[in-house]
Amino acid sequence: MVERKEKTQNRERGSREPDYGKIEKNAKARQRTASAATYVLLTFWGMIVLFPFYWMILTSVKSYSAYNSEYIPKFFTLSPTLQNYADAFTTVPLGRYLLNTTIFTVVTTAIMLVVITLAAFAFARLEFRGKNVVFVLFLSLMMIPNELVIITNFVTITNWDMRNTFPGLILPSVTSVFYIYLLKENFEQIPDSLYYAAKVDGTSDLKYLLKVMVPISKPTLITVTILKVIECWNSYVWPRLITDDPHYFLVSNGIQEIRENGFGRENIPAMMAAVVVISLPLIVLFLIFRNKIMEGVSRGGTKG
Repeated sequence: MVERKEKTQNRERGSREPDYGKIEKNAKARQRTASAATYVLLTFWGMIVLFPFYWMILTSVKSYSAYNSEYIPKFFTLSPTLQNYADAFTTVPLGRYLLNTTIFTVVTTAIMLVVITLAAFAFARLEFRGKNVVFVLFLSLMMIPNELVIITNFVTITNWDMRNTFPGLILPSVTSVFYIYLLKENFEQIPDSLYYAAKVDGTSDLKYLLKVMVPISKPTLITVTILKVIECWNSYVWPRLITDDPHYFLVSNGIQEIRENGFGRENIPAMMAAVVVISLPLIVLFLIFRNKIMEGVSRGGTKG
């Protein structure tokens, strides 16, 4: 009788205890469902984002007659051609535009890196009277609309007789308040003990900057460099204002000249070929350094 009662109690106790195996199995099933749904949504969104690039490349390999004969756009072609790419370099001086843009981008980025590195070091490590006030006033420049800055720069460059020159293109773009602020924050995260130890050893400020601060802040500097390269490569308004000589056109400005004077308004495949050529360097640059960009943007502090 007692044994029967104990068995009954054990069965009741077992029925009340949760089945952890079943709970874990249900949790894994829900997790797999959520992961599958996430991948489906990301795949769908990726197709939406990449479709304009696919359409640009597809149009660039269609012949002029094939493209104009399509009453309903086709998402593939059975007779691709590279003639449009040849026309992009022969009908208009696209090679010159690429060379001008490369010179403008490389020189502007190099000078800007020197300027913002020295400025960020001064605000982060050097002590001088009114430093905080000067930095606040410096940051306030970010509130000024770009249109006002462009007008001021245009008047200045015109008065200096530097229109249709590379210095006129480059000088207004050799600094950035935001990049100085970003680099200053990274410099300030470097432990002060490294700076004091370097000063005890007789290291100059410039040597400390080049040997210690710049290597530690390398991810941020790489990110700034890539962002500046993209900014220069896509620059349109300022080059359009300061240059009216085709010999100084950049690729962004050359697109309009390609449309109006090169291929005409109807030769869309040839225009798309030119756009592919212009976009390819930035796409390759991003694919190569995408991890460095994310590392520089999300880089944490080094104090501790």
